[in-house]
Amino acid sequence: MRWLTDMERERYRRQLMLDGFDTEHQQRLKDSTAIIAGIGGLGGTAALYLAVAGIGKLVFAHYGNLTLSNMNRQILMRHDWIGKSRVIQAMKSIEDINPDVEVEIYNERITGDNVDRLLNEVHIALSARPNFHERRVLNNACIRKDIPMVEAAMNGMEGYIFNVIPEKTPCLNCLYPEDNNEWEELGFPVLGAVSGMLGCLMAIEAIKLLTGYGKPLLSKVLVFNTIDMEFRKLNIHRDEDCGVCGEKAKLFSAENKEMQCEFSQAK
Repeated sequence: MRWLTDMERERYRRQLMLDGFDTEHQQRLKDSTAIIAGIGGLGGTAALYLAVAGIGKLVFAHYGNLTLSNMNRQILMRHDWIGKSRVIQAMKSIEDINPDVEVEIYNERITGDNVDRLLNEVHIALSARPNFHERRVLNNACIRKDIPMVEAAMNGMEGYIFNVIPEKTPCLNCLYPEDNNEWEELGFPVLGAVSGMLGCLMAIEAIKLLTGYGKPLLSKVLVFNTIDMEFRKLNIHRDEDCGVCGEKAKLFSAENKEMQCEFSQAK
């Protein structure tokens, strides 16, 4: 454990003035690691505000180089970095803003082959990839490894956010058991301010879950449409037959682990 320094206490003095938020909450945040799957409009904003709040470590997983069309929403990026790796520039930006935050980067998509490695020693995941395939891989791994996940997505002026807490709340598969084939990775409109607002909400929910401060969204989804500033909080429920977090899925997972253990012992 790395204890809070005098400089950190001063850096976070204004948030330590929050009613009920004390140095114990701040220390929990410093001791935490968050993976952000996607550092675009959502994830980049969430990363920024987790960093200035004092999280201990950020892990970025995002494949590809910066393009000009990214620049309307990706606030960690710089115009002179176009054509270069986004994760490198994201790391540079965070280090410039708060050098006390450790940053680890992977220029990779989330896949079944690398997700366990990426989630190693992670306390929370933020799901911000622009396709459902990578979101599902992350969701499934978080359920299996008992890691909470903040799930959020936007399209145009609309968006949603909810938290996935293994064995307590619905998972992504409970709400969306089938892929939305109409959601193309680079085919939906984005107003940067909308993705930035949602990224801020992701950071807030992550901070609440990591520190125990406040009341995070549990079995509820916040949906909004900024065209007319309509915000609604809806109840959501776990699907007992969910192939990822349902009782049958957990039973199969437990049986599979037992078989693997017996096979290992037999060898």
